[in-house]
This record gives sequence, C-alpha cells and structure tokens, in this order.
Amino acid sequence: MERYNHEKVEKKWQQIWEDTNAFKAEDNFDKPKFYGLVEFPYPSGVGLHVGHVRAYTSLEVIARKRRMQGYNVLFPIGFDAYGLPTENYAIKTGQHPRKVTDRNIEVFTQQLKSIGYSFDWDRVIDTTDPDYFKWTQWIFLQMYKHGLAYKDHTYVNFCTHCKVVLSNEDFRDGKCDRCGSDVIQMEKDVWFLKIRDYAEKLLKGLDDVDYLPRIKTEQKNWIGKSIGAEIDFKIKDHEEKLKVFTTRADTLFGVTFMVIAPEHPIIEKLSSEILNMDEILDYKKEAQHKTEFERVQLVKDKTGVKINGITAINPVSGKEIPIFVADYVMMGYGTGAIMAVPAHDTRDWDFAKKFDLPIIEVISGGNVQEEAFTDVSSGTLVNSDFLNGLEVKEAIPTMIQYLEEHHIGKKTINYKMKNWAFNRQRYWGEPIPIVYCEHCGTVPVPEKDLPVELPKVTHYEPTDTGESPLADIPEWVNTTCPVCGGPAKRETDTMPQWAGSSWYFLRYTDPHNTEALADMDKMKYWLPVDWYNGGMEHVTRHLLYSRFWHQFLYDIGAVPTKEPYKKRTAQGLILGSDGEKMSKSKGNVVNPNDIINEYGADALRTYIMFIGDYEKPAPWSENGLKGCNRFLERVWRLQDSVIDKNVYSDALEGDMHKTIKKVSEDYEAMKYNTAIAALMSLLNRFTEVGTVTKAEFGDFLKLLYPVAPHMTEELWEIIGQPGMLHQASWPTFDEEKTIDNIIEMAVQINGKVRGKIQIAIDADQETAHNMALQNDNINKFIQNKQIVKEIYRPGKIYNIVVK
Repeated sequence: MERYNHEKVEKKWQQIWEDTNAFKAEDNFDKPKFYGLVEFPYPSGVGLHVGHVRAYTSLEVIARKRRMQGYNVLFPIGFDAYGLPTENYAIKTGQHPRKVTDRNIEVFTQQLKSIGYSFDWDRVIDTTDPDYFKWTQWIFLQMYKHGLAYKDHTYVNFCTHCKVVLSNEDFRDGKCDRCGSDVIQMEKDVWFLKIRDYAEKLLKGLDDVDYLPRIKTEQKNWIGKSIGAEIDFKIKDHEEKLKVFTTRADTLFGVTFMVIAPEHPIIEKLSSEILNMDEILDYKKEAQHKTEFERVQLVKDKTGVKINGITAINPVSGKEIPIFVADYVMMGYGTGAIMAVPAHDTRDWDFAKKFDLPIIEVISGGNVQEEAFTDVSSGTLVNSDFLNGLEVKEAIPTMIQYLEEHHIGKKTINYKMKNWAFNRQRYWGEPIPIVYCEHCGTVPVPEKDLPVELPKVTHYEPTDTGESPLADIPEWVNTTCPVCGGPAKRETDTMPQWAGSSWYFLRYTDPHNTEALADMDKMKYWLPVDWYNGGMEHVTRHLLYSRFWHQFLYDIGAVPTKEPYKKRTAQGLILGSDGEKMSKSKGNVVNPNDIINEYGADALRTYIMFIGDYEKPAPWSENGLKGCNRFLERVWRLQDSVIDKNVYSDALEGDMHKTIKKVSEDYEAMKYNTAIAALMSLLNRFTEVGTVTKAEFGDFLKLLYPVAPHMTEELWEIIGQPGMLHQASWPTFDEEKTIDNIIEMAVQINGKVRGKIQIAIDADQETAHNMALQNDNINKFIQNKQIVKEIYRPGKIYNIVVK
C-alpha cells in the first residue's frame, strides 16, 4: 500500500468522470428524476470561497446519493455574470466587462472541477450569453404585454458611489447593499414590475412547498400583508382628499393631525393656496438629501413644517385638523399620508409634543399626556362616540362598517412589499427591449429581433446624472420604430442583476433551445426543482422574484408548474477562526485552493460537511480540518485489513445495518456532521475487530462516497469491486438488525433509579431479577426487605417495590 496521494488520485477520477460523462442528465422521461439546484455563483475576481463550498457540497452529497438510488439526476451549474461588481472592477482596471467575465468564469470552472463536483457540465449557462438573455428579454416583453411592466416618474433610491438606481430591496439602513455608500432620493422615470399584483399568490403558494420555517417567515414578512382600511380625509373647502391606510380604524376619533411626505402631489396641486410654499419647498429639498434610514428611523428628532392655508377634516368627528409635511413619511410607503394618533403611537406622540398638538386618549389605559400608551391590541374604546365601551376586536370591524356605509372608507388589504424597480443606469446588464417613437410612443421590440445586444464600446463609465452610459452612444440609441418605421430611440437603462437569476432554473432543463426558453415536455419532466439550496440572504429578494416570474409564466401557459421549487433549504455561514464573518480586511479568509493543494478536495469536502450543524454558522478550525484528514488517511490504510468475503461478519453485522440507516437518514435531514461521525465510529469498530470483509468495506465506501468521492472510487477499484463506485447501488439496511439485542436498562427501587444492568432486549423478568441482584448498589436497597411487587416491561422498565 502506497501512502495516499490526493493530487494524483483526484486528478485521475476527475478526468475519468469527465471522459465518461458520468454525471450527464438524460432526458429519459421513463426514469424517476431528481432535480437538485444550487444558487449559481456570481463569478467575481476573487474566485470561490468556502461559503460556496458549504452551499454546494450539501446538494452534491444528495445528488451522488440519488444517482446510486437509481434516479435520473439533474445537478447543473451556471454563472450569474451581469451586474455591478464586474463592471466596477472593469472600470478600475481598464478592462472590458466581457473580458473580465470570461476570465472569472474560467477560474470558477477550474475551481469547481478541482473540488470534484458532479455537475452536468453540458448544461452550463451564462446570463450574459445572448442565447440566454434573449429569453430574459422575452419574459420582460410578455410582462409588458400583460400590463405587469410599466414606467413611472417617481422618487428613486440613488447610490452616490455606484451611480445607479436601487430598488427598496437593494439597500438597508440607508446604505447600498453592494458598496455601503449613502443612498439618496432622486426624481427619475423608472421601469417597474407589478410584483404586488402577485402578493397574494406568493403568500398562498407557500402552503404548497417544503421550505424551512424560517424561510417561509422571511417571505411572509417581506410581503407584509396587513388587513385594514383606506380612509379619505377631505381638504376643507376643496374636492381634494388625502387617502390613508390604517390597520387601526378604531382609533379615528383620536386623530388630531395629519402628516404627508414632502413629495406628496397634493402640495403641487394646492400650491396657490399654501401660504408658506417656499418654506415647504426648502424642507422638501433638505429631505431629498437624506437617506431613507435617516428619514424613517424612530430614534431621531422629529422635523416637519405645518402647511399654512389648508387643513383636513377628521371624517368621523368632523373636527378641523392641521396638515404637516414631515420627512419620516415617504411616498414609497403606503399612500404617502398618515393619520396621527398621538395618544397611542410613540412617533406621533413625540411629534405632537414638539408642535404642541392635542393628544386624545381613545383606548383606556395609561396617562397619555405623559407618554404614549401603545399596548392597544386589546382594551376598551373611550372618547370615541358610537365606539365607546367596545373592546378593540369589536371596535375595528364596527368602524370599518361605518366608513363603508358613509362612503368615506373601505376595508382594504395592503402589502408592505413594493413594486419592483426594474432598471439600472449601467452598461453591464441586459438591455431593456423597448424603443420610443415620437408618433407611436413606447413600443416593444418585436420578438423576432431579440436579443437586443449591448454595443461594443471602450468607455462605459456611469454618469453623475443617473443616466445610463448607453445614452451617450447615439449610433446604438438611434434606431427605427418597428411599428411605423420612423426614427426612434432605444431604452438606455439595463435590467437589474436579479433578472437573469429569476428564471435560470428553467433554462437548465433545456439549455441549448433556440426556439423557446425551454421545451415544454422537458420542463414537465424535470419541474419543479426537487431541492433548492442557497444562502439565507437570498430567501427574500431572489426567492420572491423568481417565484413571481415563474407564477406569471405559469399563468400565461409558458411553464407547467405553479411553483418553481418543491423544497428550499439554507446553509449557515462559515466564520473565520476568530468567530467573525470572513473578510479580507480582517485577514481571516480561507482560500479553498490552499486547502485543496495541501490536504486534497476530499479533506476539504469532508471537513466542510463535518464542521457543525449545517443550518447554523460555524467557525473555521485548522485542527478540525486536520482531524478530518486523519480520518481519511485511516480509511485509506484500511485496505490492508480487507478479507475476501462478500458477506457481513457476525461481529459487525449490527454495526453495518445501524450505520447504513443513520447515514442514509442523516444525509436526507442535512445532518451531515452526525452522518460523518457515524462513519468515524464504524471505522473505529473495524479497527477493534481487526479485519473487515470486502462487503463491509464496500458498503462503507458507498456511504462515504458522496462526501469523499475521489478516495472512495480509488479504494473501490483497489479492492476489486465491480465497475466504478459511482455506478454502484446505495446500500440498504434491515430494520430488525438495527435494533440492539443487548441494552442498558435502568432498575428502579420504589420508583428511584438505583442502578443499571446490561440485558437482552427480550429477556424475561426472572433473568432481569437475577441480574439486578448481582448489582451491588441495587442489591443493598433490596437486602433485608420484602419485595411487594415487580413491574417489568422487556426493554423498557423494571421497577421493584419493597417495604
């Protein structure tokens, strides 16, 4: 036996797998299928990190196991290659994004192959390939034709560093997700997709899928369904109204003022009657230079300007109330106007105190003049006319009924999720297939003219105005109208990076189709995705976007299933050895290439799966990695202990069946760490016994193979098993043989455990009695006492009652 040479063995088997197309998915509709999906990577310049390895190895284990179980497995990979990071890197280095992307994909491909992943490399997709994004553009056109894509003039979130418009989902706490820079408000014409029209379908669809509970919760919270009422507040002496949405219509009698966003259109409509218009415009200008986080955070001094010249009327009390402009109200949320109930809302209470406004208690409890009483999920209504004395749960529907009867409001369902801002003012993205004609207006590019490709340029730097750099390329912008043939201009904004990843799972089923996004029969066979694994950071935006696109495509008959993914799981982060998130600045980044070079891919894969609970964060440990490497070295050395018998030995038969059961079940439950621990325990038993039969070692290799495929393939060949290991069948177990014949049973004396005995699981009471008497500790509680009763259930309980 030679010492294990991971470099030689891994290269050998990777070449064999590639030469034989070992993991090619066949469109064999008669065979049971399994479609396992991992989130395709963004091919950055830094290459793969260990987080990728943890995300991909989990379903790699399942995919290899499924093939051995007789399934036709589709386990594909591709590259989500449009977007800001590549473009920013290209600008920084003076290279074209196409060149940067091609090189990064080449690096990622080499790394993925070096880890030994069983991807079907014939189905690779690249979102920047015209043959791919042609269909991304096609889907956009279908949405446009069905009224789900529209352009609107609005205030947008503009990243001052990336120089790009962001959707509400692309930044948090006023900072860009991509670069961390401030996000400001800017007026612009923006493309939107009406994802809100699918809010209810997206919620109901969660009832039909197997997602982790925390993933379903994230989806529901992001959609943010709330049931309440839309209420009209009339402007005094005008036909104009301010519409608000509230979940607490029962508190209407406590409304003492209104607050509207500085951008609310009513300001412009009634500008001639507003006496302090200059002051309001100055305030509006200041608000637009604040980030969203600065505007809406609760812990800050409230600012605002009272509008002089117009007031509103409380629709139930008839009282005249002032209207304020304040930056904590935003047009992108709700209606851009709120009714303020300072007695029962902390933010409204702070505002009322600052501007000396009335505070009217409408739900009893607390001293509302001293602080807001916000524990109002229950309680009794006061100072509320016809609601007085009602409990909250009765008052809400009573008020809504009153509003509807008097035509001043109606029951309404609202969603926190906003329509999807669907464009970027950058070069490196899918062109939006729209042209503008002076005579015909907005015109979709004919499907026969897809794809609309990017112009080949040397300069693609973003502009400071929020306009796409494509707008400065007249030879590309200027075109002809497909309707009238007259002069027209192309849309110069490109699609966001989320576009290409919103349907990529469909393309894997038929990646080379030139006539459709995928063949319907192939989609009927492969869909839905049986198991989709990825990061928790993508279970809101990406998961919602892709479910939205899929449900739309289902509605127009383009795909055969309502939901794209049957099951969705997520892995925890791998932290640095210091317990902190890995980052270059902290110097705690682990490079997979370094691990593979020193220890081999199998050691990396084994440790990544052994590192801890798969769904939870886990710190990197060099000692843990070395421990897994020592385990594999022991497995390698075991070949010298194999005896040529194709049956289990009496000494190991029970261990084999129990281990097969545990590993099989733990893999499916994503308990990879305990599955590997069980294999380590079985290896220890092999060592105790001293020899291992060919059948035992062969099945051990099958169990370890999905985690460490290179070494196990080599050992399978060395011990002379037929064929190649990846072609073998998954081992099975006999349930009866997984049950221990000898168990440890507690013996109770008068209900208290006084000792334990080792006994056959089906032993009779007399045997148990005799064994108990041989235990000194148990016996001393029985001596010189009368046994009154014995309660004995084989394998479960033995209680001796004495007096």
